[in-house]
Amino acid sequence: MRRYTIFVLTAVMIVLAAVAGFILPVDADKKNLNSPTAELTAYTTLPPETASVLAEVYERENHVRINFVLMNSQDILQEIKNDAVSDPTVVRTVDIVITDSKILQEAASLNLLTPYSSETNDAVRKKFKDEHDRWIGIWYDPIIFCANKDFLRSTVDIPDTWEKLSAAKDMRVGITDFLAADAAANLMFQLIGNLGDAKTYEILNGIHPKVVQYAKFLSNPVRQAGMGEVDISVAVESETLRYLQNGYPLKIIYPADGTSYLLTGFAITTKDPAKNQVAAKFSDWLLGDEAQLYLQTNDFYFIPTNPQTLAYKSFAGKNLLLFDKQPNFSDKQQQDFLYRWINDVRLK
Repeated sequence: MRRYTIFVLTAVMIVLAAVAGFILPVDADKKNLNSPTAELTAYTTLPPETASVLAEVYERENHVRINFVLMNSQDILQEIKNDAVSDPTVVRTVDIVITDSKILQEAASLNLLTPYSSETNDAVRKKFKDEHDRWIGIWYDPIIFCANKDFLRSTVDIPDTWEKLSAAKDMRVGITDFLAADAAANLMFQLIGNLGDAKTYEILNGIHPKVVQYAKFLSNPVRQAGMGEVDISVAVESETLRYLQNGYPLKIIYPADGTSYLLTGFAITTKDPAKNQVAAKFSDWLLGDEAQLYLQTNDFYFIPTNPQTLAYKSFAGKNLLLFDKQPNFSDKQQQDFLYRWINDVRLK
């Protein structure tokens, strides 16, 4: 049975801060923050707090303003389509996109993205980027088991696979409603894509009687485990790391039989050569330690896709087993899977 311990992120931040001391020189006399030398408009599904941190830091350190426009993934895809067929003499509305890799895959298939490459994104594993350099994954957030430490001390039968979690006895489980968040729904779809629908619903049927409450937000199952309201939660790692940093008695268990993840990616849509260069530099920055340093200091913990960064090497779960298949179910198929879960599991 494989169990993992999480790296003490405080120590990592010290190391990263030391590195940042060399790569983040700030000369107030040379940089007028009110006069950026360039601007990029970015459509994104990032949380407002995350987008704000990235925009503020990048403008301060690189003298480039990133104007984030927050919207949902389907609106982003439609806006990119609209922009692509607009009058070619008119400046395009959006320059870059930062969103779920699934949307970027669809946009790439419609020839809506501008390919680019660099030494930095060349280091990213193939599974995290487009084979034709039309988009690049910058970080990902896996689903993990988040266990209360008091519970772990009271049992020797600790589930480290989906089947073991389903078969476990006398255990309270926390989980986010599959209808409430993309990461939760994505877990179901990836389980189905990798294990098959019959096996997936068998696992979910086994977990259901142990669920104390289906949460509406991704943070609630982590809080429940930290407060001892449940024994183990199915949760996103980023929220679990945030609670760990705040002193909650939690332990991360990485499913030994694989797990799902949400991959956040970056793509360029502008055709302007000058903006293309600016956008490529921003992409490289997002793939580096500097961006991770500021994200972590603001309690945002994602696994970077760039294996050359210190941030990547600091995560205990960087070598966790991720599901190989990323199913591309239609909207109708996804709805059918969710309705089946409601009827055959949730309301059974």
